[in-house]
Amino acid sequence: MFFNFPSLPFLIMYSEILLCIFKEKGIEEGDRIKLTKGSSSFEGMLLPKIGFGDPTCVILKLDNGYNIGVEAISGIQIELVSKKAKKDEEKIHVGRMQGILPKSRISLLGCGGTIASKIEYETGAVKPAISASELVSTFPELAYAAQIDAKQLFSLSSEDMTPEHWSIMAKEAHDAIKAGADGVVLTHGTDTMHYSAAALSFMLRDLSVPVVFTGSQRSSDRGSSDNKMNLFCSFLCAKSDIAQVGICMHATPNDDFCYFHSGVRARKMHTSRRDAFQTIGAQPLALIDYEKETVTPLCENYPKKDRKRQTVLENAVNSNVALIYIHPGIKGELFSSLSKYDGVVVAGTGLGHISSGADGTDKMTKPV
Repeated sequence: MFFNFPSLPFLIMYSEILLCIFKEKGIEEGDRIKLTKGSSSFEGMLLPKIGFGDPTCVILKLDNGYNIGVEAISGIQIELVSKKAKKDEEKIHVGRMQGILPKSRISLLGCGGTIASKIEYETGAVKPAISASELVSTFPELAYAAQIDAKQLFSLSSEDMTPEHWSIMAKEAHDAIKAGADGVVLTHGTDTMHYSAAALSFMLRDLSVPVVFTGSQRSSDRGSSDNKMNLFCSFLCAKSDIAQVGICMHATPNDDFCYFHSGVRARKMHTSRRDAFQTIGAQPLALIDYEKETVTPLCENYPKKDRKRQTVLENAVNSNVALIYIHPGIKGELFSSLSKYDGVVVAGTGLGHISSGADGTDKMTKPV
């Protein structure tokens, strides 16, 4: 026997019995429900049942961010706790969000990445946030940290960033500083964040306020997501007196404090760890305590915030440049294929060594 529920297309993978119960109780995907079996109960958002699996297993997203499957066997009670918010109830305030600290004005520039993702109620999946303003609305406590001017530049995965995007980011940060921002925060994907931070370190000369990159290693649907702490610590860093481009991310796997890494010394050293970023060859610029909401400089000599200093924008960039890493077995012929480039950056081994040819005599010395 087939039950046709046109109003519940997302639940087609659930059993016919569950579909009847959902329809009877007016339960839809995205609603908050409670499952009770004896002394055990589970409460969370109803997710669609997609793919293979037991059709009698109800999928919930718990408040801690994790998903759980509960077998809806005989004797279990299913209750509707609350309906999901309607679209017209989810309007996001665009523009400046007024906080309780009017002296601190922070510009938030959204560039995409995992930190700008959110739960999509229609599918239970993660999708990029619509705008930087929507990201702020996800963490309303940010509005109490400063006045926030939120602007979405683009929604890209960091592997899709190009030098042209660096130029746009630099100009937008410069414009925000000229407009009176006390600091700039850029949300960005983590895989190439250190490239962007290094680029802006050179494009923004004589910087007068902090410019802080941040991101997230774990998406917002995971209980171990680092998005909230990284973003909040980045705002604290942007309000500090460290006038430098850098990256603010978890310092340890725990939710205790973040490091502010210099943009020209930071590097992502792990694929998924929350403390993936490290300062190479030096100390981090500062330690940001999440609980105490303090910023402690770790270096004595750093450029201090000075609103009287005029930040200079130098964002002209030639993207027709190749980057070649020297590796065992590399052949000189590789360089002959680079003649159409305007320049080549060669990353050598050790102190910048370049290998010989396959026979040990053909040193790669020919100009490109």
